[in-house]
Amino acid sequence: MPDSGRRAIDPADGKLGVLCVGLGAVTSTLIAGVELARRGLGEPIGSLTQMGTIRLGRRTEPRVPLIRDFVPLAGLDDLVFGAWDPFPDDAYVAASRAGVLEIGRHVEPVGDALRAVRPMPAAFDPAYVKRIDGPNVKPSTRKRAMLEGISADIEAFRSEHLVDRMVMIWCASTEAYIEPGDVHADLEAFEAGIDADDPRIAPSMLYAYAALQAGIPFANGAPNLTVDVPALRSYATDRGVPIAGKDFKTGQTLIKTVIAPMLKARMLGLSGWYSTNILGNRDGEVLDDPESFKTKEESKLGVLEDVLEPDRYPQLYGDVYHKVRINYYPPRGDNKEGWDNVDLFGWLGYPMQLKIDFLCRDSILAAPLALDLCLLLDVAQRARLGGIQEWLSFYFKSPQVGPGLYPEHDLFIQQTKLKNTLRWLMGEEQITHLGIDYYLDGDDLR
Repeated sequence: MPDSGRRAIDPADGKLGVLCVGLGAVTSTLIAGVELARRGLGEPIGSLTQMGTIRLGRRTEPRVPLIRDFVPLAGLDDLVFGAWDPFPDDAYVAASRAGVLEIGRHVEPVGDALRAVRPMPAAFDPAYVKRIDGPNVKPSTRKRAMLEGISADIEAFRSEHLVDRMVMIWCASTEAYIEPGDVHADLEAFEAGIDADDPRIAPSMLYAYAALQAGIPFANGAPNLTVDVPALRSYATDRGVPIAGKDFKTGQTLIKTVIAPMLKARMLGLSGWYSTNILGNRDGEVLDDPESFKTKEESKLGVLEDVLEPDRYPQLYGDVYHKVRINYYPPRGDNKEGWDNVDLFGWLGYPMQLKIDFLCRDSILAAPLALDLCLLLDVAQRARLGGIQEWLSFYFKSPQVGPGLYPEHDLFIQQTKLKNTLRWLMGEEQITHLGIDYYLDGDDLR
């Protein structure tokens, strides 16, 4: 991006409505964490916007503000949460049942705020998520009726809570796998598909479309196709509404986007990478269905090929065996375990192994990503950056990019892209990390 002076960004005045599709473990953990941070009862650890800093100018200058002090973000006190879910549980009950947070320490102290978030009936069709069938759903699965119902909910939320701006984020389950097709090619075909109840138009697409129609930025935290189709990409660009996705980068793929770039940077070869996961939350239950697992598998498998570029380095990465498994294991709950066995080789082809066992907490990792995405998409909207926000790739397993571009998966390149975009927005010089000017005198620099 060229330096062009500070970009005009509307002020973050008033309330920001955060509409979450899904009120399960991730959303209830997000809401509780924000409420605890508001009251000084918890730290938003894992949130780049709240905890991270950004260097400005030269390394010799002491200019390293917190990102939240540098960029005009909405404040945590200005967030108002709403949600849809097929189960009628409010956020207090959802958080209690999810078992992510300690009830006495992190749920009860904000119980009043959690009880106030009651889910709207979901636009839900069990054909797309077979392991869930809750009672809090809209009366029709006709696609036009669901779309109109979502739009009515958005306006009702706006009126009831008097919010000035909104963002929408998908925190719900992974839908069954859908291939892009002619129904997704343009808005005319998409609209016709809605009226024809075309099965290739999933509920997540209807949520995204309703958001875009209302001028609301949309982030997709699951691997569903959702907004990553030509019709909705073009519509978002034409209307100047930011979109980003897909699939929160939390556990095992987060590790891959650090380790795989290391292998490539050192020109170490890779023979195979075996990944298995066990988790027992609602996400694990949904992914126990083969059709939903295929959607997740596509998201997780694409990382290595995009990072390692086997066509460019065939002797190193041209014959990699990559296997991903996800197993539903109820006793583990939200405490996911991701285990990786990496078979690599080095000088003269000698084999080596790397084994990683990440005992993580799925929603604890996802909640700060969701918060950052909501705040940064709101900034993008106020800066009039419509369409795909590739600079937010840092948060996703399968980053959405423009047609003809390959996705950048390297976590640290993604972080540089994100921070340089923030510098560009605020009229600061982008940092290349060249650094040679510290060692050359003025004559050499001319």
